[in-house]
Amino acid sequence: MSITYRDANPFDVPAILGLIKELALFEKAPEKVENTEAQLLEDGFGQFPIFKAIVAQHEDTIVAFALSYFRYSTWRGKVVFLEDLYVKPEYRSKGIGRKLMEMKLAYTEKLGLKYLCLQVLDWNQPAIDFYKSWGAELDEEWINVLFETEKISLVSG
Repeated sequence: MSITYRDANPFDVPAILGLIKELALFEKAPEKVENTEAQLLEDGFGQFPIFKAIVAQHEDTIVAFALSYFRYSTWRGKVVFLEDLYVKPEYRSKGIGRKLMEMKLAYTEKLGLKYLCLQVLDWNQPAIDFYKSWGAELDEEWINVLFETEKISLVSG
């Protein structure tokens, strides 16, 4: 099977959004996807792109992607945050995820950065095992916090 790896381009946005929705379904939260093709186009390929995505393509089909952006750590400085790495189920165990991970790590090093970080669901054992196989540190001490501004009542003072 011949797989091509490359930087994503605006024409890939529909396929990337489709993979994002597949990932959300896998993570048992399909209703959480609010992003749109228009937003992905603006955020990834507009005047001020805020993420970088790479894709894996088999023939004419995008079968996997990895999307990252910069995060700033007050302790470590600038780091690459890997938001998602997803491979369609029928293409797993073929080295595609490994190649995407290699590419993201190489990208991090090319930028002169020392850290790539990500989050993984505590029940996703295959992903946990995959990241451990790379020597990743898993920190179970921190709790994710998300504020949804529409649900917060702000009091101006």
